Amino acid sequence: MPELPASVRIALWVTSAWATGESLESAIEAALPDIDAVGSGIHTLDLWHDLGERTVLLALPTSGDITSLPTCGGEARDAAVEAEECLIAPGLGALLVPTMSTFGPPGGTGADTGTRLDWTAYDCDPVPTHRVEALDPRESIRLLTTTVLEMTEQLDALGGQPFDAVSAREALPRPGTWALPDGLPGQVLRAITFAAAVSTAAGAGLDGPQDGPDGWTQQRRLDLLRDLRRVSERALVDAANAGVAAVAHPRTSR
Repeated sequence: MPELPASVRIALWVTSAWATGESLESAIEAALPDIDAVGSGIHTLDLWHDLGERTVLLALPTSGDITSLPTCGGEARDAAVEAEECLIAPGLGALLVPTMSTFGPPGGTGADTGTRLDWTAYDCDPVPTHRVEALDPRESIRLLTTTVLEMTEQLDALGGQPFDAVSAREALPRPGTWALPDGLPGQVLRAITFAAAVSTAAGAGLDGPQDGPDGWTQQRRLDLLRDLRRVSERALVDAANAGVAAVAHPRTSR
């Protein structure tokens, strides 16, 4: 089962917990059922809340696209790009960047090993409230659908392994089986699911065999798939942050 990035799940669950009075521990447990241990750095979220934060946003930066990342220092930017995800305190101007590792006996495999997620705090510029309030998951779906159609046509023209985002979307689990809190608007769920499906399909195409007739065709195919994954992850960030705004104000968002 493809998993949403940890930062997507944590941003939604922790914001929901803050709105309903649940504990950070219960939110992290619900958000990360696939993680065996979470480092103490995650309790920086408690500090953010004590200092007045009511929402946790997220970014999914990569070396080719840091548009979702607030302005920050080089060290913070490099760490977030390496992790390809981070949490954001929009009012305070702060980041939490995860580091994934495994633990267990030397040479251990399977049940002998576990997965650990540690978090490091950095400073960044605050994120203006109006930027989040303007996010529209319906627009994210529309723009991503247009991009998928355009790039699928270009990929088909190149030949080789076909790209089928529709089948990838249908193969994903139903939204209710994902590690997401209750109360998300339907449009947000659809946008998150669609963006994750396209990102997963594009990633599979990048990791799979490249069977173009020549080097130029193979490189062009890889470039299109990278562009498609970037667009899908931008849509995922926008949809998830729109979901954060919705669960932070449950009475007015339904």
